[in-house]
Amino acid sequence: MSRVDAASFRAAMARFASGVTIVTSRGADGGHYGMTVSAFASLSLDPPLVLACVDNTATVLPHLRASELFGVSVLAAGQSDISARFAEHDVPRFEGVAHSPSVEGPALIDGAVAYLICRRVAEYPGGDHVILVGEVMRAEVQDGKPLIYVERNYTRLAGE
Repeated sequence: MSRVDAASFRAAMARFASGVTIVTSRGADGGHYGMTVSAFASLSLDPPLVLACVDNTATVLPHLRASELFGVSVLAAGQSDISARFAEHDVPRFEGVAHSPSVEGPALIDGAVAYLICRRVAEYPGGDHVILVGEVMRAEVQDGKPLIYVERNYTRLAGE
């Protein structure tokens, strides 16, 4: 059996709706680094684990690897502009974006519907991506609906 071509795979996966997160880290230089991650999921309840898939060429990856902790902001409906900004390359991603450093260090995006602070516990190769596994040390939930990404577009949950 032959392997699926990239265009067919991409089209099929575009039909899978996902939430949108900003994964952040505090760099060794004290700066804040982050990127949009839609390949994000819960992995385990006991212990509480999540996974985030990060492109091997992502400029944020070395900062995520250098820090023990990373933050996750689950974006709210209406924050598509923030998702788009953090998906861009070679821009100061935090510039003009309301955020707050967590007590633990990683910045969190103001107005998100959920926040996680995670301790990186494993990393696995995943083709052209790296799968980072984090143990959730702290979780907070805010009012609001999440931002959804499907068919290469941002949308909202029905009923909004």
